[in-house]
Amino acid sequence: MAEAAITSQRRIGAGRILLVALAAIVSACSSVVPRSGPPVVQAPPPRVVAPAEPAVMPGLPTDEEHHMIALLVPLTGTNGAVGRSLANATQLALLDTGNAALRITTYDTATGPAAAAQKAIDEGARLILGPLLAEDVRAVLPVAKRAGVPVISFSNDATLAGSGAYLMGYSPAQSIARVVDYANSKGITSYGGLVAGGVYGQRASTVFLRAVEDNGGKVIGLQTYQHTPAAMAAAAARLGKSGPVGAVLVADAGVGAAAIVPVMRRTGEASARVLGVEFWNNDPSIGTRPALNGAWFASVDNTLYRQYAAKYRARFGSGPYRLSSMGYDAVLLTIRIARDWRIGRPFPEDRLRDKDGFAGIDGAFRFARDGVAERALAVQEVRGGTTVTVSPAPSGF
Repeated sequence: MAEAAITSQRRIGAGRILLVALAAIVSACSSVVPRSGPPVVQAPPPRVVAPAEPAVMPGLPTDEEHHMIALLVPLTGTNGAVGRSLANATQLALLDTGNAALRITTYDTATGPAAAAQKAIDEGARLILGPLLAEDVRAVLPVAKRAGVPVISFSNDATLAGSGAYLMGYSPAQSIARVVDYANSKGITSYGGLVAGGVYGQRASTVFLRAVEDNGGKVIGLQTYQHTPAAMAAAAARLGKSGPVGAVLVADAGVGAAAIVPVMRRTGEASARVLGVEFWNNDPSIGTRPALNGAWFASVDNTLYRQYAAKYRARFGSGPYRLSSMGYDAVLLTIRIARDWRIGRPFPEDRLRDKDGFAGIDGAFRFARDGVAERALAVQEVRGGTTVTVSPAPSGF
């Protein structure tokens, strides 16, 4: 947002004004004076008063009619399109609800997340929505904490939660636990895992082992791999030698999973059910990957999202990014809390911990004690070129 400039009026010199006024008077008195009759008494010139200079206070004017909310997202750079989609979603939420009490100002984190947060706070923000990226959240938190401003981020990095930081991002831990629980309900007790290398894969492995153990099952083999044909083939072959399993978790994006599953089928796990992860739901082409046909994965429900996407497309001329719904739901959450939030006062952070949670496009959610959003998740199956819900999300907690 461009900072508003307040320009003070220049003081017009009183002497100059008087000179102009006197010149006008002299011009008016140049007419002929009558020879007879009472003398003409010239009226004194009117008093000229210089206009008062307006008082200019430092900073922006105090807004006493709106709750000041900052949206911190990338508007430029690699993730600019995602950030703009989130910004559009927040505006659509305000339009759909007809809410006029919230003023949401967007700041570009691509130019510096800490500076963007400081600018937002200096301009009166009492709540920060965003940022999107974990590294940006890490930079923003110290600034927000010093000012006592809560942060509701769109990241899913649970290590950032707490001390005024709340995470709305879709949690891989919850997704894996939900799909394993569903597989167990279908009689599957033996599992294998193929996990892409990196931090995400490491965390997914830990969660997977715990989820299987909690359900009384057993992980027969767990292999990691890099994204090369040779590495994928080697990992799949090692898993096949571990013995047959009922299901295999493939912790990778849709394109990576679609590449390794056929290799897995050829090297020993021909009949295992494939289990996916939460960000398969962000892949609009996930249903069209034949290798994943029959796979299960847990994610937020898409029923309301489809309605939102149609409305978004009609207003902005293009489809939204899947995770933009978090921006919409963050506004709904804020509107609900704002009923008991006096304008100009600090945001009532304790209301974020409502045990009954909140409702939005992505279904029911609530913030746990650690600040991570707990979500009611559905289990979907890749089937016939699309995805089908095989276990609906709970409506609440």
